[in-house]
Formats: sequence, C-alpha cells, structure tokens
Amino acid sequence: MRRIIFHIDVNNAFLSWSAVEMLKNGSKLDIRTIPSVVGGDETKRRGVVLAKSMLAKKAGIVTGEPLYLARRKVDKLFVVNSNREKYKEYSDKFYNILCKYSPVIERYSIDECFMDMTGMETMFGDPVKLAYKIKNEIYETLGFTVNVGVANSKLCAKMASDFEKPNKVHTLFDEEIKEKMWPLNVDELFMVGKSSSKKLHELGIDKIEDLAKADINMLSRYFKSLGKMFYEYANGIDNSPVERPAPKNQGIGHSTTLPYDYEDIVSLKKVIRELSDKVGIRLRNEQKYATVISVQLKNNSFFNYQHQKKLINPISSNEDIYENACILLKDMWKGDPIRLVGLRVSDFTDKTYEQISLFEEVGKTEKRDKVQRAIDEINSKFGSNTIKSASLFTKKEK
Repeated sequence: MRRIIFHIDVNNAFLSWSAVEMLKNGSKLDIRTIPSVVGGDETKRRGVVLAKSMLAKKAGIVTGEPLYLARRKVDKLFVVNSNREKYKEYSDKFYNILCKYSPVIERYSIDECFMDMTGMETMFGDPVKLAYKIKNEIYETLGFTVNVGVANSKLCAKMASDFEKPNKVHTLFDEEIKEKMWPLNVDELFMVGKSSSKKLHELGIDKIEDLAKADINMLSRYFKSLGKMFYEYANGIDNSPVERPAPKNQGIGHSTTLPYDYEDIVSLKKVIRELSDKVGIRLRNEQKYATVISVQLKNNSFFNYQHQKKLINPISSNEDIYENACILLKDMWKGDPIRLVGLRVSDFTDKTYEQISLFEEVGKTEKRDKVQRAIDEINSKFGSNTIKSASLFTKKEK
C-alpha cells in the first residue's frame, strides 16, 4: 500500500498566535495586517526578532536580528512580547484537531506535525480533499492558518508544505518530484544548510535536479555521510516513519530550545549538565533507576537526530546521567549548529546493581548514589540551588 503522509505547518506561528490571543482579548487590531514582530526575551536573546508579519518582512526585517535594528527599518513597528505558555496552549489545540483524523501523529515542533494517513482513504475519502478540510477546520475553529503538504514520504510532505504560503494545500507525490521539486534551487532542499549550499554551488550543483543526477561517490567525498542523504533527498527517497509519541510513564525527559545556535561542545555539555540535573531529580523522586539513556539534537535546519545507549549498570545520580549523556553527545554530534537539546532516561528498575570489570572502581555507582541523596536532602531543606554542579557557574561566579 502506498504511503500517504501529511505535513501540517502553522503559518507564522508565533505572530499568528499572538494576533489571535489579542483579538480574543478584545483588541481591534490584527497585528498580521501591519508591520509587526514578536520579540524575544531581552535578558536571554538580547531582544531579537522571533517572528515578523508580511509587511515587516517586506520592510527588510529578518528573524534573529536585534529589535533596535528592526525599529530603524519601520518607524512605528508594533512589537509583541513572546508568550511561550500561550504558544504551547495553541499548539495543543492545533494538535488535538489533528488527532481526530489519525492515530499516528508526530509533533515535529511546536508549530508543525506529520500525520500518517496511509489507508485512511476508506474512512475520509480523497486525501487532498481531506487536507483542505483539516486546513479550513483549523482556521474556522482556532483563527489561524496552516499549510498542508500531501505526499508519499515525510520529506516530500514537508517540501510541499513550503511551496507557497499562507493557507495553502500542496501535493508532492512521487510522480511529481521531477516536475515540482527538481526545478527548485538546491538551497531549498530540506537539510541543505548555508555552508552545504555554498559548497554545492561551487561544485556546479545549482538546482535540485543537478543534485539528483550528481555522482554519489563525489558527494560522499565532499560531504561524508550527508552526501548520500543529499542525493537521496534530491531524488525524493525517504522511508522514515511518522513517529508516535512515547507512551506516558515509560520515560523521563527534558529538552530545551537554545537562546541561539550552539556550535561548540563545551556549550552543549553545559546544557547536558542542566538537563541531567532535572532528569535526575525526577528519576529519584520516582524512586527508580534507569537502564537506557538517549540524547536528542535538533539543528538549525530543524532536523532531529537521536542516539540511545543501553546501560550495564542502572543509574539515578546526576553525575552518572551526565557522563553517559556526554558519551552519546560526542558520538552523535556532527558539528552542525544546534538549536535544541533533549535528554531522556527509560527502562526503569526499582533496584540498583553493579557489574564491574577488573579495571573499574568497586562501588562507584553506590558511592555516587549516596552523595546524590545527601545533596537532594540539603537542596530540599535549604533550596533547590543550595548545591549544584560547579560547571554551571560562570568564571566570574566561581
């Protein structure tokens, strides 16, 4: 049976959701119709533009630039503070509508989802007509627009949803790849970042068609493992499944979107340290030990990749979680700019045990657990930050 995959992407999510919330609260102004931006946290992102209206975009305002520069481009620029809690609320409402149409949905980010609609024609009829129905229902119910891409793979569904915006449905079935995707600039292919794009152009590969017909061995020489992926994506080859959410209570995890793209291992390890502390506290509150640990990275092209490790000895201390997570990080990170880091532990046991080799310290895990319990007790009594890892302090604080 041929797969049918939808990719649903909220148009200009943060600005749209801010606009809907303002209108709901009695505002007569729809900020989507004027030069406006959503500004980030002044203390963390230095007041950068997180989202912009179409008129702000036409004025030359770009995502990520400082607000003071954006104001120089538009005299009366309307600035809205970001509200992550409200954005999460609208994201959940958006997701709940999709759940009416498929049991297999992957929340790819806060404002986009993949849906596996394979075989659902018997229930809902023509997939393209259904895509229009879902798009219209979201607008009529929630007040914001989405684009829907319909294809036979996740890759092509995502490419299709980006074709023309806003409030559109586009198809990119396998038989349409040569006509609709190959004429596009190679920069528009999913996962081709700025540095890769520059190199491809230097090699004379300007269109996706050029990449699809390029020598795969040559691509591998210049781009290593990415070369094969670029070649396959240019030919529309992607067999990755739509991943269902993990069952509840089957794991403990935390993730964080970074204030800017991190490109060095030291900064990423600091994030891993913070996540290890959060995961460790929850794990010990559940009085559990974990036997599997996984690390997730999302790069600046919004590509997710994840590695996991089966542990010989069950763990619960922050230090054990951190050390194992750092091993995974070192093995998996490709050196690309990272915008999100996630850490998860799973496969719990109620008891700990320790298998050792001739070269390992006996009782190392037990000693760490005792120290960790003492730290938890002190932090519980005097405040959560009474004792924390020295690696989380700045040099000045140290």
